[in-house]
Amino acid sequence: MTSRAIQTNDGNKPANSSVELNVVTSYGGGDGNRKNYENAVKSYEEATGNKVLDASASSNEEWKAKVLTDFETGTEPDVLFFFTSADAEPIIQGGKVVDVATIRAEYPDYGSNMRDSMLAVASDGKNYAIPSSGFWENMFVNTKVLSDCGISVPGPDYTWEQFLKDCQTIKDKGYTPIACSLFEVPHYWFEFCVMNNGTLAGQLDIPASADDAVGKKWVAALNDMKELYEKGFFPANTLTATDAETVQIFGDGEAAFLIDGSWKVTHFVDNYPENLENFAISYVPAKGERKASEAIGGISMGYFITKKAWDDPAKREAAVKFVEHMTSDEVLSTFVTTEVTALKNGASPAGLNPLQQAAANANAEITGVIGPVQDAVSPECKADLFANVQNVVTGSMSAEDAVNSAIALN
Repeated sequence: MTSRAIQTNDGNKPANSSVELNVVTSYGGGDGNRKNYENAVKSYEEATGNKVLDASASSNEEWKAKVLTDFETGTEPDVLFFFTSADAEPIIQGGKVVDVATIRAEYPDYGSNMRDSMLAVASDGKNYAIPSSGFWENMFVNTKVLSDCGISVPGPDYTWEQFLKDCQTIKDKGYTPIACSLFEVPHYWFEFCVMNNGTLAGQLDIPASADDAVGKKWVAALNDMKELYEKGFFPANTLTATDAETVQIFGDGEAAFLIDGSWKVTHFVDNYPENLENFAISYVPAKGERKASEAIGGISMGYFITKKAWDDPAKREAAVKFVEHMTSDEVLSTFVTTEVTALKNGASPAGLNPLQQAAANANAEITGVIGPVQDAVSPECKADLFANVQNVVTGSMSAEDAVNSAIALN
C-alpha cells in the first residue's frame, strides 16, 4: 500500500484474526478534526477487521506530560500521534519508538507517498514519524464585534500601535479584546511577541540567559504580554479559564481577537455553522522588523509506531497498516483545508466554506512562515516558562527571572 487508503471489498474482511491496537492521538473530543479522525478509524476497522482502542485527548501540556509518563511506566500505546519536535526526544532517546528506515526494511512502501525531505529529523539524525497535515497559527477575528466597534478587519500591514488602539476601543465598547487563557495556552501570544521583538529568521534562537540578545527578546515578549494584561485586554478570568472557555466567548461574539491554529477552523465550522460569516482569519499585529504577514507554521506532528507494537508479531503489521491508512492521500485530504502537507501529490480537499476560504485568502498574503520556538526547547523548559507567564503578567515575578528559570531547565 502506498498513497491510497485501505479499501474494503464488498465488506469482506482479511483472513487474519482481529488485532486490537491501542492508539493515542491529540484528536480529542474538542479537536476540530475529531470527526475526521473517527471516520478514518472506522474505515480502517471495516477494511481490516482490526479494532482500535482509542485513548485520544485534546493537546495541551498536561496531555503531553501524560503521554511521556505512560512511556516511562510501560503503558505506552501501539501507535502514537504526537509532536515530532523536542517533545518526542525522551521517547526517541529511550528507544521506545521505531525509526522509519527500520520499518521500511520490512515494509518498503511505508510512507512512500510523503516527501522524505519533510519528515522530521530527530537528534540522532533519523526519522521516526510519518507526518500528518501541517498547521499555521494566525489571528482569528470576530467580524461582528469589530463592525459594532467601527473597526475594519486588519490586513497584512496591521501594526502593534493600531492594535493597542483597537483593543482599547473594543474594551470601551464592552467587549473583551483578546480571547486567551493565559492559564492553558499562553504560547500563541508568546510566539508572536518573540517574533515582534526580533525577526522571522531568528525566531528559533534559544537564549543562554535573560541577559544575552535572545534572552532580552524573550524578556521583551513577556513584558508585551504583561502590558496587554495590565490594560485589561484579556478576559477577566484569563488566569483561571480553560482554552475551551475563552474560545467560546470569541465564538459567542463576546471577544474580538483570538490567536490560534488552523485546526480551529474546523472547530468553528462544527460548532457555529450558522455564524461562519462572523469569523475571518486576519494577521497578528506587528512591530519592529517583523511584518504582520509573517506567521508561525509547519508540520509538527506525526504518527509513531512504538517498539512495543513492533516487537509484537500480532501487532506489527496492523500498526504499519494503520499509519499508512491515516497518512494516505485520501484520508489526509479529509483533514486538510488550508494546511501544509508532506504529500507528494498534495491534498485534495472538497469545496471550501466561507471561513476556510477566508483562511486561504489570508494565507495567500503570508510572506514568511517558521516553526514555533517552543518546539526547540526541552519539555521542562517550556512547562516552566509558560507556567510562569501568570506570575510575570501579575507582577509577582520579573520577566528576566522567568526566562532564567526556564533556560536553566533546557
